[in-house]
Amino acid sequence: MANFFSLEGQVAIVTGGTSGIGLKTAERFIAAGAKVVISGRKDGTEIAEKIGATFVQCDVSSAESVEAMVNKAVETYGKIDILVNNAGANFGYDTMMETDIENFDKNFAINTKGVVHGIKFGVPQMNDGGRIVNVASAAAVQGVAYLAPYVASKWAVVGITKTAAVELGSRGIRANVIAPTSVNTPMANTPEGQPQLRMEHKAVPLGRIAEPEEVASLIHFLSAKDCDFVNGQVIGVDGGFTAGMSIDAYNTLAAE
Repeated sequence: MANFFSLEGQVAIVTGGTSGIGLKTAERFIAAGAKVVISGRKDGTEIAEKIGATFVQCDVSSAESVEAMVNKAVETYGKIDILVNNAGANFGYDTMMETDIENFDKNFAINTKGVVHGIKFGVPQMNDGGRIVNVASAAAVQGVAYLAPYVASKWAVVGITKTAAVELGSRGIRANVIAPTSVNTPMANTPEGQPQLRMEHKAVPLGRIAEPEEVASLIHFLSAKDCDFVNGQVIGVDGGFTAGMSIDAYNTLAAE
């Protein structure tokens, strides 16, 4: 039987790979046969050693830092086949009228420029037929109250991904973007984020938020050679959230 979705002999970079979605993605890649470089702003050497990856400290908002990370990956493994731009952050929970304008700069520096830096420095080192998966959010395809800076930064990731898919197609390099709801990670489980989580538990048709393993499974799918004609797409991991509100949420609102 064929070994479907094998990554044997592939080399992958996963930014934000020391926890949450990135860590689960790295673990899946390694289990599928890939050599993996994970990055993070804080030292993740022990985490990398535990799962069998290589750690490179990196701040994705810095072009110089991302370039150094990519060069280290090539120095270590000789090539890059897969790039997962996963590192992200959220600064500010407030209405657009009340939000600090600096929060737009902070969100764009990591969520948007981090993706641009990954593509800019990763692609020249990438083999033809490489794969790029950018992690956005369900907030990249709709408006979300109290999250304007984050929403804007993630919508930009969609445009960047589609442009990369067009520009890099002649080399057989595919670029796709995934759009999960809130994910059960430390980034989502902050005191400020609790109203968002409560809303999603009620509004998502499946009645919960995503688990990092579920998001990692889609990243693995898009990173495999089995999916070589999937390009320039935005794919949700949202329990039906962008399809419409749950029947319970509908009935609750309709009864008021």
